[in-house]
Amino acid sequence: MSSIFSKIIAREIPAYVIAEDEHHLAFLDINPLKKGHTLVIPKVEVDYIYDLTDDQLSSLHIFAKKVAQAIGKAITCHRIGVTVIGLEVPHAHIHLIPIDDVHDMNFANAKLSFKEDEFQQIAKQVRDKL
Repeated sequence: MSSIFSKIIAREIPAYVIAEDEHHLAFLDINPLKKGHTLVIPKVEVDYIYDLTDDQLSSLHIFAKKVAQAIGKAITCHRIGVTVIGLEVPHAHIHLIPIDDVHDMNFANAKLSFKEDEFQQIAKQVRDKL
């Protein structure tokens, strides 16, 4: 069964895309912990990140690094936090979260809410820094 992320890759579900190449996609989390919270995924549907081949895993992290650097230039923060939890969607993914404090990475925190035009503006700010 296709995950919601596979449907985003296939453009069956809209997303606020930050970056894309042949093997990866980065898009804003629609339930963000912080402004600029981005998900980075491989286009291959693999549930568990450590089931990716070594080449797939390394290229995913290199792609995520480029996206993280752009987020850091676009969003005021101390640094970009990185986490892999892998339980909420059965598709390997990396969370990139602009943070000023370790508590900004707490997934029990209330999620932010943005309007569509705000999401579009955030995505454009980050894309412009790639």
